[in-house]
Order: sequence, then C-alpha cells, then structure tokens
Amino acid sequence: MSDTPVDNSKRTWLIASTCAGAVGAGFVATPFVSTFQPSERAKAAGAAVEVDISDVKPGEKLTVEWRGKPVWIMRRTPEQVEALKKNEPLLADPASDRKAYPTPEYAKNGHRSIKPEFMVAVGICTHLGCSPGDKFQTGAQPSLPDDWQGGFLCACHGSTFDLAGRVYKNKPAPDNLEVPPHMYLSDSKLLIGEDKKA
Repeated sequence: MSDTPVDNSKRTWLIASTCAGAVGAGFVATPFVSTFQPSERAKAAGAAVEVDISDVKPGEKLTVEWRGKPVWIMRRTPEQVEALKKNEPLLADPASDRKAYPTPEYAKNGHRSIKPEFMVAVGICTHLGCSPGDKFQTGAQPSLPDDWQGGFLCACHGSTFDLAGRVYKNKPAPDNLEVPPHMYLSDSKLLIGEDKKA
C-alpha cells in the first residue's frame, strides 16, 4: 500500500461527480417511487367527503358527490319524520332487511338514519340506475297516489321512494336507496364514506 497523496484537484472532481451522481439517482428514482402512491383520482374515488350541513333548513335537500355517486342529505321537518310511520304498510322493505344494498346497523330504524331529521342516501334508483326526482309536496299528483306523503319518484319506470329512501311495494325498483357509511363529526359536520366502525 502506497502513501502517495491524492491530488487535491482529483479529490474535488471525485467528490463533485459522486454528489452529482447521487442527485441524479434521486431524480431518476422519484418517478418510480411516486407510482407506488395512489393517484389523486384514485384517492377521490374512495375518499370520504366532509360536508357542512349547518345551512340545510328543514324541508331542504343538499346533494354532494361521493365515489362518483350523488348523495342526498335531506333535513326532514318534524311532520315529514312523523309521516314515515304511515308509509310502512305500503313499503316493500320497511325494515331494510334486504341485502343487495346492506343498510348500516345505525340506520336500521324507521327513519333509516342516525339523526331522525337527517336522511343520508345515495340518489340512484336501485332498478336501472336513474336518479329519482324530488316530490316533497304531499297529496294527489300525477304519477303518485292520492295519499302521497312526500318522497321521490323515478320517472323512468315509476318507482317511488318515501323520505327515508324506502321503496314502495309493486314497483320496478327491487330495493331501498343505499345508505352510505357516514358519521357526524359535530352538529354541523357530516362525514360520508366512513363511520366509527371503519
């Protein structure tokens, strides 16, 4: 082994080229590492959505998007909540027992929700995927029964749903509207896509 000193200019070039090589390797590796992370589109497809419901007045409905689907958040009036009981004999699945769109346990009640005044449901008809229209006015109307208590009408094939998203008997839609996983973060904030079990 020789003790010959390394020329200082060679040492400087050696250090500089090693550093440049390390930086270059970092730039080359970055695109490969980033491919392991989900894209923004993928994150949005399954991400939970936080909604401010403080401005939703009784009798109003707000629509937000979750996983590419419209989610309805309706604040029902006390009269609308009370009317849900009258509908039960007319419904195909009043207790939400059918399994095609499993209802979360916290929504397996007469109002299908955590809080009676708020309905949270995916606004897609379970028949062929149309979006039902609002028919909140009570009483006789075209395409609706004379004792209509308010709800939703899918004009494509005539399926009707009450204000809890439950389908009426003898309609093309086989199931109630889907209730997505959701939870309240506060009195004014709702999180759609996650619940306490998740």
